[in-house]
Amino acid sequence: MKTKICSVFSGGLLSLWCLSAEAHTGAGTVHHFVDGVLHPLQGADHLLVMIAIGLCAAMMGGRALWLLPGIFLAMMMAGAGLYVAGLTIHSAETWVALSVLASGLMVWRQRQLPIAFAGSLVALFALSHGYVHAVEAGSSLTSYAAGFLLTTAVLHGVGISIGLLSGVKLTMIRIIFAMACTVVGTSLLAGI
Repeated sequence: MKTKICSVFSGGLLSLWCLSAEAHTGAGTVHHFVDGVLHPLQGADHLLVMIAIGLCAAMMGGRALWLLPGIFLAMMMAGAGLYVAGLTIHSAETWVALSVLASGLMVWRQRQLPIAFAGSLVALFALSHGYVHAVEAGSSLTSYAAGFLLTTAVLHGVGISIGLLSGVKLTMIRIIFAMACTVVGTSLLAGI
């Protein structure tokens, strides 16, 4: 049974590699609420990072359960705000790719990170993700942002749910998830 669960889970994670390397292909086109809901699900970069934040929050426990997802959501909006204000995050896609790698490392570690350090990393990840989401939004940022915030919160919840598993299941999932983040993050940085 354990082998079957791990096989299904690892197969699902590896299939993420087949998704678009970057979910940011329609900059400047008009997008609405449903597009915002779907956007985080269309690229492995967003999907992995957002689940990883919830998974790390669950593994850390306590205040981290609400603090890490809350920081991510707030800073993602701040990143979108930077775009609206006309400011530029240079190499935002590179930062997104690095966030995939770093998220994998956070999940892989068995020791807890200090909450301030974890929160700082999450804030940095979210800033770049929010910025690239806003670039995609076109003229309807408000409804698009509501959609991507909703999906982001749900994906954090999925990560928290996975993180509440115990024992061998969590260990195997954590290792496979970290490997998927490494493969996808490295591929993004290599331009695949």
